[in-house]
Amino acid sequence: MLTRKQHELIRFIQVKLEETGISPSFEEMKEALDLKSKSGVHRLISALEERGFIRRLPNRARALEVLRQPDNIGQTAPKPANTNTVAPPLRAPAATPRPANDVIEIPLHGKIAAGMPIEALEGQSSLPVPAALLGPGEHFALEVSGDSMIEAGILDGDFALIRKTNTARDGEIVVALVHGEEATLKYLHREQGGVRLDPANAAYDPQHFGPGEVEVQGKLAGLLRRYH
Repeated sequence: MLTRKQHELIRFIQVKLEETGISPSFEEMKEALDLKSKSGVHRLISALEERGFIRRLPNRARALEVLRQPDNIGQTAPKPANTNTVAPPLRAPAATPRPANDVIEIPLHGKIAAGMPIEALEGQSSLPVPAALLGPGEHFALEVSGDSMIEAGILDGDFALIRKTNTARDGEIVVALVHGEEATLKYLHREQGGVRLDPANAAYDPQHFGPGEVEVQGKLAGLLRRYH
C-alpha cells in the first residue's frame, strides 16, 4: 500500500513520460508535490524503487522507468497541492512508455538530394536512433547528398530524420517528391497555386513548380551526423 505522496509521485512521473518521453526533474517533482526540499523527493523515489514500482536507469541523471502502477491507479487519488502542474488521474497504461534513452530502429531509405533532385531509394536497411530525438508519429531516415541546405545546418552525409506526413506549413523543411519520381529536401513555400522549394544556400536558386507537381512526403524532425 502506497502513501498518498508516493501515489502522487508515481502518477506525476507516468504523466511526464507519456507527454514528453523524459522523466521529470527533481525540481519539477518537488514543486508538483509541494515538498519543501529535494531530499523528500529522493526519499519517495527510493521507497518506490525498493517496492518495485520504478527503477532508475543507469548513467542517466533524469531517467526513471515506471515498472508497474499501484493496484488502485484507476480509482480517484488525492490531488497534489500544485494542481496546475499535475495532470488528472491516469487510466492504467496499455504498455510501459519507452524510456527517453532507448534506441529504436527506423527505416533508412537511401539518399535524398540537398541540391538538384535525385531519386529517393527505398532500401531494406535501418538506422538506430535515440528515441528522444523523435516525437510522435511514424519516422524514416534519408542520407543527405549535396550542400544546398548547409545554411540550415544540414550537411552532405548527414542523416535526415523524417516524420511521415503529406501536409506541411509554409517555411517548414520537407521531403518533396517532384513529378512523382525525384525527392529533395527543401523549405516549402506555396505561391499562386504552385509550390516554391527554397534552398538554404545562396549559391542555389529556388525551384518553382506548378499545381500537382510536388507532393510532401514528410517533415524534417531531426538530424544525425557522423564524425570521422
